[in-house]
Amino acid sequence: MRQSLLSVPGARLRHTVRGEGPLLLLVAGGHHGIEANEPLARHLTDRYTVVTYDRRGLSGSTTDAPAKTIATHAEDVAHLLRALTPEPARVYGTSLGALIALELTARHPGQVATVIAHEPPVIRLLPEPRRAIDQLLTVEDTFRSEGADAAMRRFAADLDIDPHDREPDAPVRVPGPEHLRNAEVLLTYDLPAIRAHVLDTAALKGTPARIVAAAGETSGHVWTHTCAATLAGALGVSLETFPGGHNGYVFRPRGTADRIHAVLVSHTP
Repeated sequence: MRQSLLSVPGARLRHTVRGEGPLLLLVAGGHHGIEANEPLARHLTDRYTVVTYDRRGLSGSTTDAPAKTIATHAEDVAHLLRALTPEPARVYGTSLGALIALELTARHPGQVATVIAHEPPVIRLLPEPRRAIDQLLTVEDTFRSEGADAAMRRFAADLDIDPHDREPDAPVRVPGPEHLRNAEVLLTYDLPAIRAHVLDTAALKGTPARIVAAAGETSGHVWTHTCAATLAGALGVSLETFPGGHNGYVFRPRGTADRIHAVLVSHTP
């Protein structure tokens, strides 16, 4: 495994490259980065050259210009892919990571061969977005009044994230010293960016990339699952199901890796 820093406008991105085969970029959600994607990446390196990274301001990535829009994150990924390969890449993103992956595809369609967008918070596509917006605003209010820990507990409860719904050998992650700092970045900048973001579905329909909308098997009652289904309907594609709930990639990495591979193979021309 190679770990490097890439300078992009306003930030330095820590990223890892491992494995052999077609390049597959994993874009984590929430306040997660390389560490959360580690088990998933391990289960994919026998089939792909797997790239993971920390978003600007998280963990090993630094910034003097925090990202206030999803577009900024998408441009970071575009710079990263440009530095690693001249070919269109496969991209798997979940939650915020899925939104970033979709924005990347809309802005730089030539860089993406296939994108799997797992429960992207495409709030503005929802016919009734108020519930999702209110939940995010409540989380942000909790952060301001009670701190990051309380806000993240509220966030996890709203998305019904169940750490007991896991594979027997899935590692239990112990929050590191960067946990609170990463959460503060998410709560300060990323949640408002999610609320404000408007996805360009017309651009996505015109892209040569194959777009896969995906959702968790057990998250049908959560609004992010509805977002994925709404995206599938807007783009005229089927909704693919993945193991577990909203955070299945963390708690069910082996099953998620197998599902990613199956979906990518089925979407290979």
